[in-house]
Amino acid sequence: MTHNGKIDHLLLRWGIYFVGLLVMCFGIVLTIKANIGSAPWDVLHIGLYRQLGLTIGTWSIIVGFVVLAISALISKRFPQIGAFANMLFVGIFIDLYMLIPYIRTPDSFLLKIVMLFCGIIITGYGMGIYISAQMGAGPRDSLMLALTELTGWKVQYIRIGIEVFVLFCGWLLDGPVALGTVIFSVTIGSVVGIALPQCQSLVNRILQRRQIHMEMNGLSR
Repeated sequence: MTHNGKIDHLLLRWGIYFVGLLVMCFGIVLTIKANIGSAPWDVLHIGLYRQLGLTIGTWSIIVGFVVLAISALISKRFPQIGAFANMLFVGIFIDLYMLIPYIRTPDSFLLKIVMLFCGIIITGYGMGIYISAQMGAGPRDSLMLALTELTGWKVQYIRIGIEVFVLFCGWLLDGPVALGTVIFSVTIGSVVGIALPQCQSLVNRILQRRQIHMEMNGLSR
């Protein structure tokens, strides 16, 4: 692959990465707007917002920065640029989506459940897209991997421990812990498990087609 081809390939991966973040954040906002309990990390962000002001997205960035710093200290490695992009743009995108007046909490409980499930599915596929771009894990995943490396425990145990701790802190701060929190926690792993292989296959095809197109253009010259 030529130098220009490598740059083009990298830009395409970054584009896919940001599309994934946009999709994921839209799903996150749907789960928040459903207003029947949020994901553990969002419980913490909303709790901090309720107690200290600022915005939910701003607290997502601040918490992400703290988590990245802890991860770097534990692993003794500087975080990848993708982790910083995740930390910053997830917060920005959440706040932008929260400003859209058409995304409102439904009146009926049934529609709130529908909105929650739509949010979970969209979040899962957004995660699948951005992870498939392979531009670096987000702050929270970086912490999970650092703790797994440090303790030698299985990833699922580390993940559960982090989520329970974060959820408890968010609950103390009056974050929205309810039925939706349980539903999200129980289902998101399965959704990502289904979405990730599909997204990875799609992203691989996009990258391969782009590479073939670049090579054909190079030969035609």
